[in-house]
Amino acid sequence: MNYVLKTAALALFAASFAFSAQAHDHSAMSKEDATAMEAREAKSQVKAGDLVLAGAYARATLPGAKVGGGYVSITNGAREADRLLGGSSPAAGRVEVHEMKMEGEVMKMRKLADGVEIPAGGIVRLAPGGLHLMLIDIKAPLKEGETIPVTLEFQKAGKVNINLAVEAANASMEHGK
Repeated sequence: MNYVLKTAALALFAASFAFSAQAHDHSAMSKEDATAMEAREAKSQVKAGDLVLAGAYARATLPGAKVGGGYVSITNGAREADRLLGGSSPAAGRVEVHEMKMEGEVMKMRKLADGVEIPAGGIVRLAPGGLHLMLIDIKAPLKEGETIPVTLEFQKAGKVNINLAVEAANASMEHGK
């Protein structure tokens, strides 16, 4: 029974990523939405050497959930790549870098054991339906309006502290759109 509940919870969590992936089309974003997103990102920017992390947020979770997702845009202004390896948070047992992608007609999620490269002069967006932070064994439900402290670990930049603003369960990179 416990296995069935865990499997059902994971399936619902994965479905929420798949649903938001359909709505996550920056090319369709209105000028007002793009401006609002840029303002939020500028307000929540964290700089660590040549890295700029912006727009960090998580989605609210249901009571009893053991996992949550975290999202952030990472810009690398350096002349060489860095790598996001994972992280930690007092709100979770562990923080891992995960990827969701379609394989045929099935959405699959997996841990990226080597993390994700942040290319020189590039931007990597951890967003619903793709690359994301997986907060595993969360200690309490993530509630809309809360802030979750997370320490990300980069291969070159080292440890970087960010705060994930907990948004609605259906929030996208446009934060609530």
